[in-house]
Amino acid sequence: MTQPLPQQNDTLNLRPATPADVPQILRFIRDLAEYEREPDAVHATEADLLRDGFGPTKRFDCVIAELSESGATIPAGFALYFYNYSTWRGHAGIYLEDLYVSPEHRGKGIGKALLARVAAIAVAEGCPRYEWSVLDWNQPSIDFYHSLGAVMKSEWKGMQVSGEALSTLAASGK
Repeated sequence: MTQPLPQQNDTLNLRPATPADVPQILRFIRDLAEYEREPDAVHATEADLLRDGFGPTKRFDCVIAELSESGATIPAGFALYFYNYSTWRGHAGIYLEDLYVSPEHRGKGIGKALLARVAAIAVAEGCPRYEWSVLDWNQPSIDFYHSLGAVMKSEWKGMQVSGEALSTLAASGK
């Protein structure tokens, strides 16, 4: 869907990612990791993204934001999401894994447009819940999300097992 940006001469196009977008998606992921102060944390490869986003067992979906400026199309950001399931609600929901807009394109409404697009997908597919995480030091994003009506879940803390601890836990069940 193409839309003019408020008070800009640019046009924003939000579209589903294709396999040809994988190199750009990986660049966005690396840029996001840099922003989140973990530049060495990205181990994903183009092959991983092709397999999991466009292979026979699809694990995620992605929306690409592009700007049209003076006839040129410029990748500006992305939203990568996947489906989860709420046993309490008895419905699938959407979890937004990554939202990123390149620094030079921030403040143009692209992040809000990406969030709204994924929200529209959730509503269209009957998902009663749309969730994501935000780093506790990222106050500009927290304030932005609050302005959209998002509520921070203070009672719930995310847990993660990875690396050797994951292998040890898996082996303990045998």
